[in-house]
Amino acid sequence: MSGPAGTGPVVTVVGGGLAGCEAALQLACRGRPVRLLEMRPIQATPAHTTDALGELVCTNSFKSVDPSNAHGELKREMEVLGSVLLRSARRSRVAAGSALAVDRTLFARAMTGTVEAHPAIQVRREECTELPEGPTIVATGPLTSDALSQDIARAMGDGGLAFFDAIAPIVHRESLDHGVIFAAGRFGEDDDYLNCPMDQGEYEAFVAALRAADVHEGHEWDAVPYFEGCLPIEVMAERGVDTLRFGPMKPIGLVDPRTGERPYAVVQLRREDRAGQMWNLVGFQTRLRVGEQRRVFGGVPGLADAEFLRWGSIHRNSYLNHPGRLTPWGALSDRPDLLFAGQLTGVEGYTESAASGILAGINLARILGDEEPVLPPSTTMMGGLLRYLRDCDPTRFQPMNSNWGLVDPPGRRIRDKKARRAWMAQRAHAAFTSWTEEYGLVAQGSGVGPYEAARAG
Repeated sequence: MSGPAGTGPVVTVVGGGLAGCEAALQLACRGRPVRLLEMRPIQATPAHTTDALGELVCTNSFKSVDPSNAHGELKREMEVLGSVLLRSARRSRVAAGSALAVDRTLFARAMTGTVEAHPAIQVRREECTELPEGPTIVATGPLTSDALSQDIARAMGDGGLAFFDAIAPIVHRESLDHGVIFAAGRFGEDDDYLNCPMDQGEYEAFVAALRAADVHEGHEWDAVPYFEGCLPIEVMAERGVDTLRFGPMKPIGLVDPRTGERPYAVVQLRREDRAGQMWNLVGFQTRLRVGEQRRVFGGVPGLADAEFLRWGSIHRNSYLNHPGRLTPWGALSDRPDLLFAGQLTGVEGYTESAASGILAGINLARILGDEEPVLPPSTTMMGGLLRYLRDCDPTRFQPMNSNWGLVDPPGRRIRDKKARRAWMAQRAHAAFTSWTEEYGLVAQGSGVGPYEAARAG
């Protein structure tokens, strides 16, 4: 069998999902021959039903196309770089208001056709059981096969590969009620935490609401084991009315400055980023549905108007300890030509995974051309997401999706949330445009983006 067209060594891309397809096309469009390995249909997964490249296994929506929304801004940046996901989405779009939703069969067909038609890409249907030699991008996602997972784990070392998420919600600090919430550490040791104090009535009402809330069960293949040290908060609440008050909501060592006394219970918030914009609800990993999280957690004193940047979840998900084991652009330190991309790197969501694949393809092409890898500025959505992956505390690293809390704050107070987001979107677009022009990364002939088409009506 003849190899793919192109010059230089053949690059192996493992995984034919969204990130793998994006990475393969970025490399191929830069003249690099690519061998794309996809194990379906030779080896099935519990989630996929076809052998198509880019098959969507969950929702058929890519979320908002409005650039003032974090997901919309991410799409705008992807469009500049010639995203195949967005081109395929335009060809398969279905009506969904301001969201970019697709006919999943037509979408996968468009993705497959685009990748297979490129003369520099050879698609091979075979299972990859170990990390390939030579230049490689691994984009196998949360359902990476057992054999390859074991080899990745050996390469990453202890603590380098996790197999399920236990994620607590994250809120934006500017949306919190600081007339109620106070900063303090237990026993006055520090003020690194924000505390939402509760009296007995508030606490018992919260527990009752938690017990009555609707839980997302997920797919059978999504089942994960619960560990005693990381139980869903609703499971802890079922064990007794005081379980949370002696667990993650214990008030010991804290004094509410409004009363001068210890609260009956507290919800503690821990900083997630250096700028102090994103705050994690400590111990609130959950399987509550999103609407229930908004209702129940919004009942916590101080969180009534909270802007949730990430919802809590617990699900099966293989992902790497990016900040502890990989370079800022996703390579192993001892193998600079082996990059990881997609959900395996700790990004959450379709477009986030695809964006990761785009950047991995660009950077591996640069590395093979003896150029330095490049990262977008942290005022952009792509740049903010990558900064989180590289700067997060490795001991507490968990996957993240795109949100405005990831990018640099405005530097001035903009009280209106819509105005603040619009300002950050304008800044992000200008910064991303300058960055792509500086490094000659702008895709030619990518056409009108879905966000522009949507805004045009």
